[in-house]
Amino acid sequence: MIDRYQAIQQILKRVKPDDLVLSTTGMISREVFTADDRTANFYMIGSMGLLSSFGLGLALLSPEQKVYVLEGDGSALMSLGTLPLIATEHPANLVHIILDNEAYESTGAQPSISSNVELADLGRAAGYPHVTRVDDIEALEGAISECQGDSGPYLVVVKSGIAPVEGIGRVSHSPTEIRDRFKSSVLKENEAQC
Repeated sequence: MIDRYQAIQQILKRVKPDDLVLSTTGMISREVFTADDRTANFYMIGSMGLLSSFGLGLALLSPEQKVYVLEGDGSALMSLGTLPLIATEHPANLVHIILDNEAYESTGAQPSISSNVELADLGRAAGYPHVTRVDDIEALEGAISECQGDSGPYLVVVKSGIAPVEGIGRVSHSPTEIRDRFKSSVLKENEAQC
């Protein structure tokens, strides 16, 4: 198992300045915010389970930008219908990362069903052309390197532990600020492509 915060840091090292990063509600957004707050990050505040749908729409509307969706197993399980939709629409620029700690950590670490359901198998069955499950940091580095091409969508399931990090605060931007600064990053890149 991988420490989730280390996994997030490793993923963010590969993100380019114009790439878009969407992170799910709860600890994942808090850790992304702490690791590398940038205007091209969208922190989902509430609305668990909707991030992959948002990422799909954004990837289709901004095909010149790589879109990283970072969600937990609980969020992914809430929106399983989105997996075959992503595979069917096949956005080449979408990197879907599920940080699977087999728990709803932000609400008290209640167990999820991902200990009994292999999320990578669900991704394959849904039709993702590239699916990888990783259990250590070296495998994660390799998987993220493979996602740099333009033949997505990619699904990377990262088996991570429940490991609260000291000093991780909440996202300090208001929902309106998150929306507005992220929107400016998307529009700026789209205008540059015209």
